[in-house]
Amino acid sequence: MHAMTHAANDRFLAPEPEAVLLLRAAEGDTRAFHDLALMLARPALALAIRVLGDHGAAEDAVQDALSKLWREACRFDPERGSFGGWWRRILMNSALDGRRRLRPAASLDDAAEVQDPAPGPADAAEQADLAARVQAAAAGLPARQRAALSLFHGDGLTMAEIADALETSEKAVEGLLLRGRAALKETLMGLKDELK
Repeated sequence: MHAMTHAANDRFLAPEPEAVLLLRAAEGDTRAFHDLALMLARPALALAIRVLGDHGAAEDAVQDALSKLWREACRFDPERGSFGGWWRRILMNSALDGRRRLRPAASLDDAAEVQDPAPGPADAAEQADLAARVQAAAAGLPARQRAALSLFHGDGLTMAEIADALETSEKAVEGLLLRGRAALKETLMGLKDELK
């Protein structure tokens, strides 16, 4: 029993592998940073796509975040918090900055008229329409609401982790989630009747 408790405590004392790589990178170890970037890139891209809704813009945001990570590696202090929280903050700032730079290519009215050219069963067409409407509704949310919803529902982060990533308070995150859900509910209310 004592050995099991001791092992559990060691887990909390052991540094995160990402933090170890970042500390080595801060000392100029480019191989450590390369390994770190490989560990972070895929999950970061998935999150950035959910926040931005655009694969190209998400790739740009991840590249920007990794560049900032390299430049600011020496600023990470494991005493002040986890690497994961620090990295999510950098990534969210890059994604939200990228979102502000995005200019809509087409109006939502044009997007609603786009049809899948491939023939398919009626059920598949209904599902595709439903998914597009939900995505369009989410795309219409303000960037911070969309980011909060994505981090909470998509990544399963806690309010504290989201607050850290978005550089705000937990109370503000609650407000972002409430307003985002309310806006989605209002936008998607008509779907409820159609699905019956």
